[in-house]
Amino acid sequence: MSNRATRLYERYTEYVRRNPGATAQLESAARTLSYLIAGRFADSHEISELVYSASNLLVLFNDSILRKGLRCSFCVSVSQQRLLTWLSVLEHVEVFLEMGAFRLWGDAGRWLVIGLVQIFKAVFRLVLLLWYKSGILTSPPIIPLDRGAEFVGEDDGNREQQEDTCFVGRRSGRVIRPLGSGPSLQARPWGAPTQKRRSSFSGEKLLSSPTPLGLRETLAESVFISRPLVHLLCLGLCGKHSWKPWLVSGVLELCSFAGLRDARFVTRWERTEMRRRTFLLLYYLLRSPFYDQYSEEKILFLLRLLADHVPGIGLVARPLVDYLPTWQKIYFYNWG
Repeated sequence: MSNRATRLYERYTEYVRRNPGATAQLESAARTLSYLIAGRFADSHEISELVYSASNLLVLFNDSILRKGLRCSFCVSVSQQRLLTWLSVLEHVEVFLEMGAFRLWGDAGRWLVIGLVQIFKAVFRLVLLLWYKSGILTSPPIIPLDRGAEFVGEDDGNREQQEDTCFVGRRSGRVIRPLGSGPSLQARPWGAPTQKRRSSFSGEKLLSSPTPLGLRETLAESVFISRPLVHLLCLGLCGKHSWKPWLVSGVLELCSFAGLRDARFVTRWERTEMRRRTFLLLYYLLRSPFYDQYSEEKILFLLRLLADHVPGIGLVARPLVDYLPTWQKIYFYNWG
């Protein structure tokens, strides 16, 4: 049995290495299926989230296979890479764990799972920040590979190899392809031969080191990491309908931004993460109790107005109106 499982694993890894584009299409199909399932039948939200989490885990697993075939790899230690992997797995499955805990053990079990997940995430992130000096972390910590940029198909590889043999005129600079290196008539590109350079966002993160953080930036990032735990503690002490958890969380997040404001991040993925965190401040409009008392009626009115009077918008706005109550009930959608 173990030998058969080993052979299946080897065959699968070989298929993934040889067909990165096909595996990307499979992952996209699974993710699209999760969107189509939501709201179709009873328990559809749990099944949809299960399929979505499984698709993200499949991407993480396939990327780990593909990275082994790359010449470059994580510029981190094995223990740090394991922490990043487990942190990514937690972020991919946290919503499904919350839904499953509520289904099995009720509201008390749901909050217990939420607390445990947030504790593990905070511990992992603090160890990465303080011990491994990993700088600010993206969400998810391991960015999926860009299959189109990282991997070149067989035909593209042959074409690039042929273009390397092109003759460049010394005076004119014109690039001329030798007759013997041209592809078949059907596959021949009739444009001028060029030298292509591929770059990718994930490849940059694989090869680049994070920006070193000073004491102020480290404290600011520690505040950002500990914010979910402080928010949960305030929820337990003050109740779900109190304004104190909402205000405390907002103040901590703004303090974190103030501490990281003057940091000069040298990598593209760090700047992108800071822009993502800035955008997530808008989530405070959708978080209770502000949403319940102020923004709910206005947001629903705007969505209904767009759905009724703007052609095509209703295809997105009406399902969003129906899904907002469910979205509001999930802690990790709002505060994760």
